[in-house]
Amino acid sequence: MAARADRKAAAAARHRLLPGGRLAGPMPWIIAIMMFLTVLAAAAGLGLGAAVRSMSADLAGRASVQVVEADAQARGQLAARTLQALRGADGVRAADPVDPAKLADQLRPWLGEAATSGDLPVPALIDVMLTPGDSDAKLDRLRRLLGGLSPKLRIEPHATFLLPLAGLLTALGWLAAGVVLLMILATGAVVVLAARGAHDSHRGTIDVLHLMGSTDVQIARLFQRRIGLDALMGGALGFSFAILVILLIGLRLSATGSDVVGAISLDPRGWLLLAALPIFGVILATLTARWTVLRALGRAL
Repeated sequence: MAARADRKAAAAARHRLLPGGRLAGPMPWIIAIMMFLTVLAAAAGLGLGAAVRSMSADLAGRASVQVVEADAQARGQLAARTLQALRGADGVRAADPVDPAKLADQLRPWLGEAATSGDLPVPALIDVMLTPGDSDAKLDRLRRLLGGLSPKLRIEPHATFLLPLAGLLTALGWLAAGVVLLMILATGAVVVLAARGAHDSHRGTIDVLHLMGSTDVQIARLFQRRIGLDALMGGALGFSFAILVILLIGLRLSATGSDVVGAISLDPRGWLLLAALPIFGVILATLTARWTVLRALGRAL
């Protein structure tokens, strides 16, 4: 009974030193905003990184062969010979002609009905997938092979067209990582200011505790506990809202039907990293508050 009374008295003393309740004061709300933005930026960086990796894996070793022939009959004959040569070529895993109707549907938004009228000579396309390995060397051999068949054959690797997009996504991913770093630094700065303010506002109480025999570590523990609880409540709130926004954005991205946009997703490891951010935030706030208060107490002596 006496031990329980002592614990209640100690808890009441801590509450009097650093009063606060659930989401009391601006500190938890500031941390919630910081955590919300940090999780969103981290999710954007992880999603863009996944999109770049998916794009690179999908485009590696893939190319398109264009049959640039104005006459439709000659174009069809040349496309048939080219397809047969590609399927027998070394380093080619698969070669499939692109359906002209599907190609016309893709060109219709830009060319209108001219894409299907037959008046416009649309090149025949053959989709080529190479075997794993040095794709550059295989493409050079295919260029020589196609050059021997006809000068009206062109081969273009898919990566060439989407390389600028991959570079843009990579740059945006690094930008998101930079935002996460800045938000972490900003959170640490907010905790430092809050700990200094709490120390200054309770200087008289701290002096009394020193006279009663309390050490700097014991006093700093009171501050770090209060700020740690604020960081826990604020981090949980900000993380919850950020996850809700991420799920809503994910639904909108999947509804676009775009392969490139749809590749922006999070794998299980990415979700684990996001879940670790609130825990890291609480640890960061607690350690920063402890260091700030101990330093302030050391200077006061």
